[in-house]
Amino acid sequence: MNFSLIATAFAFALITSAAVAGDNYLVYFGTNTNAKNGSKGIYVARFNSSSGDLAKPELAVEAGNPGFLSIHPSKKYLYAIGDVTTPDGKKGGGISSFSIEANTGKLTLLNQQSAIGSGPCHVNVDATGKMAVLANYGSGSVASYAIGAEGKVSEAASFIQHEGSSLDPKRQKGPHAHSVNFSPDNRFVFACDLGLDKVLIYKVDPATGKMTPNEPAFAKTPAGGGPRHLAFHPSGKFVFVNNEMAMTETVFAYDTANGAMTEVQTVSTLPEADRGKPGFSTAETLAHPNGKNVYVSNRTHDTIAVFNCDPATGKLTLIQNVPVEGQIPRNICLDPTGKWLIAAHQNSGTAALFNVEAESGKLSFTGTKIEVPGSICVRFLAVD
Repeated sequence: MNFSLIATAFAFALITSAAVAGDNYLVYFGTNTNAKNGSKGIYVARFNSSSGDLAKPELAVEAGNPGFLSIHPSKKYLYAIGDVTTPDGKKGGGISSFSIEANTGKLTLLNQQSAIGSGPCHVNVDATGKMAVLANYGSGSVASYAIGAEGKVSEAASFIQHEGSSLDPKRQKGPHAHSVNFSPDNRFVFACDLGLDKVLIYKVDPATGKMTPNEPAFAKTPAGGGPRHLAFHPSGKFVFVNNEMAMTETVFAYDTANGAMTEVQTVSTLPEADRGKPGFSTAETLAHPNGKNVYVSNRTHDTIAVFNCDPATGKLTLIQNVPVEGQIPRNICLDPTGKWLIAAHQNSGTAALFNVEAESGKLSFTGTKIEVPGSICVRFLAVD
């Protein structure tokens, strides 16, 4: 018996199992909950980035319309917008904080606070874990909250009502804040407002949870486009904004000193044959961590647009429109390795897994599709 070979094989097995264990993730799905789709709240599934195995999701916690989610940098807490009952007993829209059970991924409600405005639609937590911000689509406003040592959110530390309108009389008669994102250096929050055709810029103070208008106070997006979501290039030099109504992506050069954004380019997210057709809208924008690609989900067109990105200029070139394998793709999310992408399908109640080709960044459907009723948002959490 060759004991050296056995020892080598055993050592290799240990290394391999350790590597696979390090590639394990929990995947959380935020949803719309209603009697028609059967969703009950936030769902969680297990995913392995080495094998690409995506398990059947389970209910992590019952919650009302927990559409968008954000995970605390400590990995201990998760935040969701949706239906809440505030400490004084009032019901409405707001933010909920949950503790995460590390072994099972199950969530336990910690507390809830009012969004103050109506129709909360997006939430994010800053890099220090001391501050959360949300966007109110219905009332066109933003709010910020301090996060305590035990993960609970304070009453709103600041609330800012947007003002104005833009070109489309049906959808832009007033403000509609659609997303909130922290800058890579954690000094600013950027709020896309579909109703104003602006990305509003706020200075943040994580120590107090407060935000205040920046100078410059906003960047303009193409008139009538309806900015929805944005993503920063990993270099921090560029910002990519998808214009929901115009089916376009706008590239901005970003000035880290003062938060200013200067338009570089606006390109269509559709193949040439479908440009100008009515009824389409974009949803999400992602930048690949290697800086070479940008991804945009096209709702109703039911595709994901894949762009090459020039790292020197930020300019985009459309290279693919891949079928999303479901109806109405909302949020799309890359796993932390950048090898996989999951798309949440709101209307078909599913989520599909795609492989990211290492060189080109193009997507290919893996054949894996899971049932997630009313799925809107996808978030990955590494399992230690």
